[in-house]
Amino acid sequence: MTGNDYVTEADRTLEETYEEPMSLAAYVDRIFENPTIASHASKYLLEAIEAAGTRTVVEEGEEKERYRFFDDPHNDGEHAILGNTEVLNGFVDDLRSIAAGRAKDEKIIWFEGPTATGKSELKRCLVNGLREYSKTPEGRRYTVEWNVTTAEAEDRGLSYGGDPTAGDDQHWYESPVQAHPLSVFPESVRERILEDLNGELDDHVPVRVDAALDPFSREAYDFLEERYRREGKGELFSEIADDKHLRVKNYVVDVGQGVGVLHSEDDGPPKERLVGSWMHGMLQELDSRGRKNPQAFSYDGVLSQGNGVLTIVEDAAQHADLLQKLLNVPDEQSVKLDKGIGMDVDSQLLIISNPDLEAQLNQHADRNGMDPLKALKRRLDKHQFGYLTNLSLECELIRRELTNETEVWTAESYDELADRIREPVRITVKDQDGEAREQEFAPHAIEAAALYAVATRLDEEDLPNGLDLVDKALIYDQGYLQEGDTRREKDDFDFDDDGHDGEHGVPVTYTRDTLAELLRTDKDRHHPVLPVENVVMPRDVLNGMAEGMADAPVFSTGERSEFENRVVPVKNYIFDQQESDVIEAIMHEKRVDEDTVAEYVEHVYAWETDEPLYNDRGERVEPDPLKMKLFEIEHLGRFSEDDYEGNLPRESVRNFRREKVITSLNRHAWEHRDEDFSVQDVDLTAIPVIKTVLESHDWDDVERTFEDFDPRQWDDPPSGTQTESVKADTIDTMVDLFDYSEASAELTSRHVMGQVSYRWD
Repeated sequence: MTGNDYVTEADRTLEETYEEPMSLAAYVDRIFENPTIASHASKYLLEAIEAAGTRTVVEEGEEKERYRFFDDPHNDGEHAILGNTEVLNGFVDDLRSIAAGRAKDEKIIWFEGPTATGKSELKRCLVNGLREYSKTPEGRRYTVEWNVTTAEAEDRGLSYGGDPTAGDDQHWYESPVQAHPLSVFPESVRERILEDLNGELDDHVPVRVDAALDPFSREAYDFLEERYRREGKGELFSEIADDKHLRVKNYVVDVGQGVGVLHSEDDGPPKERLVGSWMHGMLQELDSRGRKNPQAFSYDGVLSQGNGVLTIVEDAAQHADLLQKLLNVPDEQSVKLDKGIGMDVDSQLLIISNPDLEAQLNQHADRNGMDPLKALKRRLDKHQFGYLTNLSLECELIRRELTNETEVWTAESYDELADRIREPVRITVKDQDGEAREQEFAPHAIEAAALYAVATRLDEEDLPNGLDLVDKALIYDQGYLQEGDTRREKDDFDFDDDGHDGEHGVPVTYTRDTLAELLRTDKDRHHPVLPVENVVMPRDVLNGMAEGMADAPVFSTGERSEFENRVVPVKNYIFDQQESDVIEAIMHEKRVDEDTVAEYVEHVYAWETDEPLYNDRGERVEPDPLKMKLFEIEHLGRFSEDDYEGNLPRESVRNFRREKVITSLNRHAWEHRDEDFSVQDVDLTAIPVIKTVLESHDWDDVERTFEDFDPRQWDDPPSGTQTESVKADTIDTMVDLFDYSEASAELTSRHVMGQVSYRWD
């Protein structure tokens, strides 16, 4: 493409975003064609969220519907809010009540949570989502602009903050607070329009426009009304609203135009922060007949900028003095520029804070009914963000912190997420000499960091007997716990719904800083056997996180002691994952093929059922006792010759076939009862015991398959031995199929063999 081609593409993009201004009458016709463009602030925000659709997620072990809006889809997920789906859904439910005028009109929505829980991402996600929604046909946002030069002759001009003597092309002035076009109409007429509009809506949330014209627009309106009244015009409103004086124009919602954001560092008197300030030089230039002229107001306060859509007070503890000034804004929907000049406001109020705001609000709580902050607390509708308690989400968040990845993880099954969790991270950095080099977090390193962080955030008071915090973390992430052949769903465990999961723990910022420090650490200190490769192993991560707590001011003494004690089960679990990788790499070429497994399942099903069973070739399956016996001894490794009488199974084998194979098949048949079910349709990995055969092995399988293998020789195997060939094949498989580098495969396999060799027979 040439430069002109890119310019043309940009032109098309803007043409799709912006429209030519229209008359007030044309706008009214437009809203009857597309009512969403007339929505009031809370309804508009609700519609923007709902327009993005939903997806199903698992959080804290339960399936939930999540609004995609909070995945920041328009910005490629850069500011996605990870987790906290239940909190966000509660926010949307409250927003729906506010939009419909049910019970919560007077509420100020409050998001609270400890540092690094996604509150800042919420602000960015809301701004991004509203901006992009306002570019769509359904989300168009409109306001009015005025031109009084054609009626004013020699009189004063219309302005705010600009030059009142500007040329003709500058005589159109947009409402500085995004006034709703319907606010131009007299109240009785506006009510009639809304009554007719809502009568056609198939929606439980009617459109409400209660605001009068803003002071700036009212100044223009009054000037035109006075001029045409003096001239004796009969159709006074038509003259005022004529498109030579008044136009309706669309605008793209953004910070400063429909979205007001008050940052923690913003200062000034409360009035200035809320609505803006008077410009004294402009007051002198504009003839105001002895009063303050609203054209000489800046309208740069947070409510002025957020009028029409959303007002956000960021780090609200820094603006606690302002919150009481906001008390009556939601229910009265008005503020004052000055004693004699008021302004109606239609904006959804939202404040964001750390827990320190609650401490300020409760400073007079012991005074009971005399608490001066009681009215404010009653109006705050609290939604509490917590630390992530899902392993996959924490892995995703850590990767975001370390890299430029912004993709939101979605998956059809948990197996897909499991692959993402264990993935390595490779980062190119420059050393002190300016030379670029690749540094690697080995497979399971990010998983180790995430699992440890999650383990520090879980409440251990409600742990059922036999489970540890790692088990709880896995249940929360998967929705179940696989224990051998037994799968237990989350509902099988009695976790306390009112527990303290996610209320405190290791923040992702601590994890990120620890991992970044490990990247800067000389590799020889960790792995002298491979000084040429910079590989951070899972054990490096866990040791670094646990040891670094002693010097981290973010943790109290009690937290340090508590969190350090939670690292052991995480280390054990991560080692199990590394061990599994090594075993599967060793046994990769010896894996039982799926056809052999399917044949075994067919024979077991035929053995149990009284009805004839046919395979996918239309042949009747006759159960073969010898084939089943050999499969159960050689591949399952569960039984020996003593468990059979000849080829016929004893009671233990018969029970195994019925309970572990047939029961799973019948469950699958029930779940697919509306389909034309046959054994050939079964996903064999849906049967836990078969999944084990297809996907996992143990050291007994290794010893049985490689009789001369000796793990004690792994670090430097003698030439020509079976151990040497097994190691070479294993390293190659770990690199080719499991995404290890050669260095991380070597280090991981050495670590595993070092633990296995001492117990090798």
